[in-house]
Amino acid sequence: MKKIEINSLPDLKKGSNRKDNSNYIYQDVNPSDFLLAESSGKKYYFRTYGCQANIRDEELLAGMLDACYMSKTENIDEADLIIILTCCVRENAENKVFGEIGNLKALKQKNKNLIIAVGGCMVEQPHIVEKISTTYNQVDIVFGTHNINEFLALLEQKYRSNNRVIDVKSMSGDVIEVNVSSHRQDKHKAFVNIMYGCNKFCTYCIVPYVRGKERSRKKEDIIKEVNELINLGYKEITLLGQNVNSYGKDLYKDYNFANLLEDVAKTNIERLRFTTSHPWDFSKEMVDVIAKYDNIMKYIHLPVQSGNDYILKKMNRQYTRESYLELVNYIKEKIPNVVFSTDIIIGFPNETYEQFLDTKSLCEIVEYDNVYSFIYSPREGTPAARMVDEVSYEEKSKRFIELQKTNEQIIAKKADLMVGKTYKVLVDSVSKRNEEFLTGYNENNKVINFKGDKSLIGSIVKVKITESHTYSLIGELVND
Repeated sequence: MKKIEINSLPDLKKGSNRKDNSNYIYQDVNPSDFLLAESSGKKYYFRTYGCQANIRDEELLAGMLDACYMSKTENIDEADLIIILTCCVRENAENKVFGEIGNLKALKQKNKNLIIAVGGCMVEQPHIVEKISTTYNQVDIVFGTHNINEFLALLEQKYRSNNRVIDVKSMSGDVIEVNVSSHRQDKHKAFVNIMYGCNKFCTYCIVPYVRGKERSRKKEDIIKEVNELINLGYKEITLLGQNVNSYGKDLYKDYNFANLLEDVAKTNIERLRFTTSHPWDFSKEMVDVIAKYDNIMKYIHLPVQSGNDYILKKMNRQYTRESYLELVNYIKEKIPNVVFSTDIIIGFPNETYEQFLDTKSLCEIVEYDNVYSFIYSPREGTPAARMVDEVSYEEKSKRFIELQKTNEQIIAKKADLMVGKTYKVLVDSVSKRNEEFLTGYNENNKVINFKGDKSLIGSIVKVKITESHTYSLIGELVND
């Protein structure tokens, strides 16, 4: 068994610290001659779970590996380096990761020089690092969310010593601008981080501990990145943050997310989106900016989690059913063509059926275009995980199905109303189900498939809807 070199270990108490000020660090990527000699010509493979933040982390890491003259492969069997970026929001995601790591043991046995690295949110939890270090000897590098910029140093450490390396920092984190060309996954749509971390501390959520405190990127760095993407031909940008509404609170006195949203819209990017927003601090100023600019998509992801005031209080969501609905109605009044999506947790500890029905009725009132609903999953280290729960998983599953049926009826009804109307579609790719069709998203984030030439990929075209299939639509190309 190989020796483990421990540089640092995770600590959830440190992860919850909100007192330290963030430093802004600008870092060049300069691989050493040793690392270049070891890595040049080799191939890397990513398996990324979870949210868009992890996708953006993958793009940055891939850019760093490209700087070492490595190349990306989609064939895991030919990889010299495998990186797994993990998610810890739900237990199911963690189980998938452990299954994946277990499956990699056979590859490691075939290729003794294969390096397996595990990063992301999961490993910011002490019990996860303990399990990986003692049970999964095939893992060579474990790194956290706060030291992605140090990955090349960790890779070099592994090459030099041939020992296993663990380096997971739990500091609240600095803002580190890595000067490297990201290896973007898409040629016409891009994610742009505007901030990191979260200060909300919902009782069920582990994110504030593993992603650290809220810390905003400087506005000039964000605008610079947006302009660079526009110059490269990108058509759509999504601004990312655990809670974008909090942007600037830690950095500026008189500049907030509404100001940033407007400044990005003024760059004339063809499509602008953002995620995720917390209902607690979704300002009227933000609504006015969204309404003002045509290039800001009228699609808002607004997680409600529950429609019952008692459960919302137990979740520490800091808003009520009434205030949430007031916000939704205000947005609908100011932006008549707006659509909403949401997140819902079913079966929060001791949620009654009557309380669940409040959530169901809220969905019927708002009429979401998409609902991401999940059965509650306890996260070790969170207050909710210490609550005694008397509701069976079987009962929670029944409620999940009941809510899903209600929302599918609403979504189907709204999709049917789109038939006969024409929408602008940003063409993503050839459809995976039918090579004769192209697929893309309209302004309201609805999947639309239509027949067209591959040359249209990456462009925005008009499509008239001819068929509704609830979550996706069929249309025909409109030639001006």
